[in-house]
Amino acid sequence: MSKRIYPGTAALVLLIALVATPLSAQVRGMPEVSPDAHVTQVVGVAKIKIAYHRPAVNDRDIFGALVPDGGVWRAGANENTTITFSAPAKVQGQSIGAGTYGLHMIPEGNDWTIIFSNNSTSWGSFSYDQAEDALRVTTTASKAPFTERLTFDFENLDNDSATVFLQWAETKIPFEVEFDTHGLALASMQNQLRSRAGFNFLGFTSAANYLVQNDIEHEQALAWADQALGMQRNFATVFTKSRVLRMMGQEAEAEAMMVEAVPLGNEGQVNFLGYQFMQAEDYDQAIEIFQKNVDDHPESWNVYDSLGEAYAAKGDTQRARNLYSKALEMAPDGQKPRIQGILDNMS
Repeated sequence: MSKRIYPGTAALVLLIALVATPLSAQVRGMPEVSPDAHVTQVVGVAKIKIAYHRPAVNDRDIFGALVPDGGVWRAGANENTTITFSAPAKVQGQSIGAGTYGLHMIPEGNDWTIIFSNNSTSWGSFSYDQAEDALRVTTTASKAPFTERLTFDFENLDNDSATVFLQWAETKIPFEVEFDTHGLALASMQNQLRSRAGFNFLGFTSAANYLVQNDIEHEQALAWADQALGMQRNFATVFTKSRVLRMMGQEAEAEAMMVEAVPLGNEGQVNFLGYQFMQAEDYDQAIEIFQKNVDDHPESWNVYDSLGEAYAAKGDTQRARNLYSKALEMAPDGQKPRIQGILDNMS
């Protein structure tokens, strides 16, 4: 009769644990072969966030081998690589809604298809279903400096767009993302002005000045400037109305509002106003404004410095020299070398 062999107690416990315990309950906290990574970029007032895992080249042939041509690839390792747009966007010129998408790619030599899937919670691309696509776009890959770990990053960033790119081995796969930044900002401001920001003139002046700065929505800017003036007539509200009128081509009205702003402002505000006329090369008006600051704030070195700059711009070197010399006597040590340099360069 053969003798039956039974496992020892420790081995039996281990066997039961392996059979009965789900993978999710196994010990965690060990380093991953392809570590988790996140990269985020703000574009204007919107945000792009990519969550992915970073496999290494590890002396392997990557594109055309590990990542074969024609197959759907997870653009990373482990779970879905995901990309989140905080606002509606355009990718390679095509529209996509705000939200989180599974990011997949199909290589065909240098021609790549970028896939944004409504399913963002799967493991890799194994269960990928084209019927779940939110968007497909195409791009062209290029040769790049060798990168051991797969990397997502951003370049060509401006207020409205950024180029997202994946770089791994010696290949770079870019795609452009655009947002309607001004439209998003306008909608946000309109919403905020219906709440707490709308109970103070500063909310309306800041909103109007944003529109002036970007030369957009003239009528809305005028309405907001008038609302601010209706709440309080001060330097900020009068100056804002002046800027709006100038944007709209109403130069005479704009200048009259600027002149009205002068007695309402403090030293810094009036100085800033003077430089608006300097920028417009209206040196006589700038001199008049800077002179008022000198009369009102004779103890400030900065007012003499600004008035001297205006006279120098007009070509009155002697008056400019006298004012810069006065500013030099009163200026803090950190400003003296700059002012002395101006004096040394005057003929």
